[in-house]
Amino acid sequence: MNPTHQAPSKKLLAVFAHPDDESFICGGTLAKYAGREVDITLVSATRGEMGRRMGNPPYLNRESMAAARETELRNACDCLGIRQLLFLDIRDKTVEFADENSLTARIAALIDEIDPDVVLTFHEKLGGHPDHCAIGKATTAAFQRTGQRGALYYITFGDAMERPERFGYSRQDVVKIDVHAHLDAKLAAFRAHRCQTEIDEWVWLPDQEAKARFGKYEYFLKADVASSSLLRDDLFMR
Repeated sequence: MNPTHQAPSKKLLAVFAHPDDESFICGGTLAKYAGREVDITLVSATRGEMGRRMGNPPYLNRESMAAARETELRNACDCLGIRQLLFLDIRDKTVEFADENSLTARIAALIDEIDPDVVLTFHEKLGGHPDHCAIGKATTAAFQRTGQRGALYYITFGDAMERPERFGYSRQDVVKIDVHAHLDAKLAAFRAHRCQTEIDEWVWLPDQEAKARFGKYEYFLKADVASSSLLRDDLFMR
């Protein structure tokens, strides 16, 4: 064997709706895997131009919001170690109205091109926002259409899946990722989304106080709940 030969990096594709989804929901996990040399591609369906937060005090408007949030997202990607960022250029708050077949086909093409080991997206019913649910539904359909070898997971909010029975799932359906060693990166990514977090005083407290607000775990639902080969503490199959 050539001693200089290196095994190809594992790859993760995250398909979300808005700038900040990646940081606020699963930033610790993304930073953890980036630190393990996982090649991460983030897809944002929109640039978040319809967001209600415009800085504190407000310094953005509807005309300037998209460019500002794109810049903030690129900065957050740097904090988390995300190597590639793509946009689908859908207007914020209209993902649910996009042509479903066309959107699914676009995401399927990305899955075919990237060939990820892991795909992350929103649950189509538990996403909490119409854009989240729509991008999750399209990504799930795209994943199924491509017949990929990898694993599909749904991101979840906070520690809600510490008690998955409330949502019709069991603990066997949940992957619990320990992110306590990656809270510095997560906090930096929060702060990179400046126009969205300036109003949240806790984000700007001294680092230790701010990080104390984060949970030590992030939770993911397995899309294929029948699979027994997937682990409960790692998104990648060993």
